Amino acid sequence: MRKVLLICFLFVYNASPAQLLFGDRCIGTWKGMMHIFQLGKLRDSVEVKLTVVKDATHVWTWRMEYLSAKMPMTKDYKLKLKDGDKNLYVTDEGEGFELTDYLVGNKLYSIFETQGVMLTASYELRGEQMIFEVTSGKKETVTHPQVTTFGTTSVQRVNLTRMK
Repeated sequence: MRKVLLICFLFVYNASPAQLLFGDRCIGTWKGMMHIFQLGKLRDSVEVKLTVVKDATHVWTWRMEYLSAKMPMTKDYKLKLKDGDKNLYVTDEGEGFELTDYLVGNKLYSIFETQGVMLTASYELRGEQMIFEVTSGKKETVTHPQVTTFGTTSVQRVNLTRMK
């Protein structure tokens, strides 16, 4: 009987964290150095701080602070779960701009185009680390009528560490 209870406890204990919503697993304060690459070469770096909090309506606020001496900036976004069965989220950037996000495992993906530039953004959880990455590029010359390729001209990547 003790063995059965222990096995049940371990199953419930191990299953619970996996059932937490992605936003809940991100709650806290994170810091790291963002590296900005242009055409494959490091062009700049800036320290960033990400604070994730959940409000009473089950919406997570993602506040990204760029701690630059030259150009400090703060961006607030809202992450909303749209359809848990489909692992579908929405990032609300404000002013009516909403991006569709898909959760696959521990990684949240978003792909969108604005003003002729294709962007991909992702947040990946790895224990007490979160990797945030944005790539961007424009449509390249058509080499085949059935395939459209996009250059990767810019990459922004930061390995964030959860602060205690």
